[in-house]
Amino acid sequence: MNAFAAFPKFEFDDKILLQGAEISRKLDQLRQEKFPPNARKTLRTFSMAEVAHYLGVSPNNLKRLHLEGKGPVPTTSSGGRRFYTAEQMLELRHFLDKTGKAEAKKYVPYRKPGDKLQVIAVVNFKGGSGKTTTAAHLAQHLALTGHRVLAIDLDPQASLSALHGFQPELDRNPSLYDSLRFDEQRRPIADVIAATNFPSLDIIPANLELQEYEYDTPLAMQTSTEGKRFFTRLGRALEEVDERYDVVVLDCPPQLGYLTLTALTAATSVLITVHPQMLDLMSMSQFLLMLGNITKTIKKAGANVQMDWLRYLITRFEPSDVPQVQMLGFMQSMLAEEILKNPMVKTTAISDAGLTKQSLYEVDRANFTRETYDRAMECMDAVNFEIQGLIHRAWGRL
Repeated sequence: MNAFAAFPKFEFDDKILLQGAEISRKLDQLRQEKFPPNARKTLRTFSMAEVAHYLGVSPNNLKRLHLEGKGPVPTTSSGGRRFYTAEQMLELRHFLDKTGKAEAKKYVPYRKPGDKLQVIAVVNFKGGSGKTTTAAHLAQHLALTGHRVLAIDLDPQASLSALHGFQPELDRNPSLYDSLRFDEQRRPIADVIAATNFPSLDIIPANLELQEYEYDTPLAMQTSTEGKRFFTRLGRALEEVDERYDVVVLDCPPQLGYLTLTALTAATSVLITVHPQMLDLMSMSQFLLMLGNITKTIKKAGANVQMDWLRYLITRFEPSDVPQVQMLGFMQSMLAEEILKNPMVKTTAISDAGLTKQSLYEVDRANFTRETYDRAMECMDAVNFEIQGLIHRAWGRL
């Protein structure tokens, strides 16, 4: 006699649908508790030191402006500390740009006539490389430093959307699919853009319907010219809102499908996230080989694939991990100048912030030990300021 009872039979589809619905319900309940009353995220205030850091001025300069009654009025704590909202930070930028000397007008870094829209595709073939974390923090950093930013979530799993307070299966938000689809229901891209809790940062959230593009495109390629030139669809859509933004950040899905190819052909630069481990490097090498071969094919079909820059960002780096340091050295010997000088170190601060669907830029320093938060923020800023420098270099700025 068998001592073990057989597994009870169940309907797989019914079970996962029930579990998915229950998880969504609980997540929405948590979101309602965290972000009442309308389940939309707000944003904390920023200390004078933080504002000075992102504006590129000294705290004493901001203090002097306040004492002279110039610029927006900060909130002052009982201890005399001054805090500004993100909206006030943007107001300060315009004030400083308006009142400063002509040669110092650098506080509002909007692109100038002739500067092309910068479209940064953040990609990796392997999940867990920090791709979405990188895309989210880059987009938020660029907004905090005065750029007009559009983040586009191209991953049907919608992690970037969730980090910005959207829950696709409950919010029923449209996705980029609505602006890429091949039928008469296609909508202008302006219709699918939503505001975030960061001034100057908009987003196109993702949902599961994005996956339909992977099925529609090969069918359209067989039946229409539009399908054969699928790779032009995102670039053409972005032309409709070109004047509204300086930078577009694309969070690509962790697979080399039509969504990723469409994103890459619209991109002006590519940021590849990679964890410095042998299996991750092997996966990335296969991704690069596949991508290179497919790119050659679509270029023959008329795709214009031209990049201002390509960089590799080392993520989840542990400086005390000898094999990781060796792997980093191995990569640097091959890729030299194309690896960002600043790696993103592994830190509990990012994962802890993620538990409440927040980024490092959203959480308050008081929620962490000072050393953990400062180390994480210093590293994150170093990475993002380096990327910001590449964007400005593409515009011909120092």
